[in-house]
Amino acid sequence: MRAAWTVSPYPANPSKTRRMTVASSLATPQSGPVAPSATLSVVIPSFNERPNVAPMIARLAHALHGIAWEVIYVDDDSPDGTAAEVRRVATIDPRIRCIRRIGRRGLASAVIEGALSSSAPYVAVIDGDLQHDETRLPLMLEALRGGDYDIAVASRHVEGGGTAGLAGHWRRVLSDGGIRLAQWFLPTRLTDPMSGFFMLPRPLFEELAHNLTGQGFKILLDIMLSAPAPLRVIEIPTEFRSRVAGESKLDTLVLIQFAGLLLDKVAGGLLPLRFVSFALVGAVGVLVHLTVLVLLHKTTGATFEWDQTLATIVAMVFNFQVNNMVTYSDQRLRGPRLWRGLLVFMLVCGLGAIANIGIAQTLYDTRMQWTIAGATGAVIGVVWNYAVSATLVWGPR
Repeated sequence: MRAAWTVSPYPANPSKTRRMTVASSLATPQSGPVAPSATLSVVIPSFNERPNVAPMIARLAHALHGIAWEVIYVDDDSPDGTAAEVRRVATIDPRIRCIRRIGRRGLASAVIEGALSSSAPYVAVIDGDLQHDETRLPLMLEALRGGDYDIAVASRHVEGGGTAGLAGHWRRVLSDGGIRLAQWFLPTRLTDPMSGFFMLPRPLFEELAHNLTGQGFKILLDIMLSAPAPLRVIEIPTEFRSRVAGESKLDTLVLIQFAGLLLDKVAGGLLPLRFVSFALVGAVGVLVHLTVLVLLHKTTGATFEWDQTLATIVAMVFNFQVNNMVTYSDQRLRGPRLWRGLLVFMLVCGLGAIANIGIAQTLYDTRMQWTIAGATGAVIGVVWNYAVSATLVWGPR
């Protein structure tokens, strides 16, 4: 039966007609070639990597020949124009896109945002500094497609791998120290838990995403410790290259964040990662305080009260700077806000010290053992400093 059509005697509403035309064009498949959907999304968290963008994409295109791929740069508003360079390349190659984040920082959270923006069956994470060997990606994808593994990790510490690109003795010490520390906690043997180069199925990443802290630099460890059951891991040997352009971001501060992540996972998430990091920085600050106090006592000849005052000020400034760079790296204070934040932080810590001493003395007066009284006062002081600093120093702008 043929459909009966009725012609309205009234003129059509032009705006409604336009809306229907647009809706129809969106709903109707367009003729012409359609690009295949990506099998693999390569997520690249970036900060100040502009000179490495074009070479990185050229290397990926060569390594992934024959594979349907896309690249997702997640840039933390790099002042060197990394996002603009990614967009320039994207005008030539539509497989490239960029998420530019303003007011949010951090490698782990960047990886999460990039991976969750993907629709590909597999997601890889690789640094944008050209130090990771992109030719490992097809091997990692092949291993996962077989279904025998949950995650493929490019390792520098299995046969065939190497760490030649770790410039300097100190970077090697930090990397080796982090590996040994992490291996104490991992449910699955992993020779390179510090690796930032890995691949896993996107559905698995989405399943684990709610349990990730999203803080720090070493998201692989976060993924491994967030899984409800040990993940099946395959390690692909890789050679860590030397950096060509830009500056390395691995330093002592990364190791502090790394330790904070481990403690957060051990505590089952009961303690916020920021609080763990804040407390760790405070512990290091105690060592700084004692070191400065000893040096002043041996060199100045001043009174103990004067040496103690200077050591306290130095420790407070140290704690503020490290917290600003590590604990609150995604809310880092700059310019005039930095100096205001330092002043408020010192006032907050001063009040925290008074509370610490007062509470400890009160508990001691009630015949509590002096070690328990002192520890209780210290814990309350740290909680006070953290709570007030989070609100007044690094709170909403």
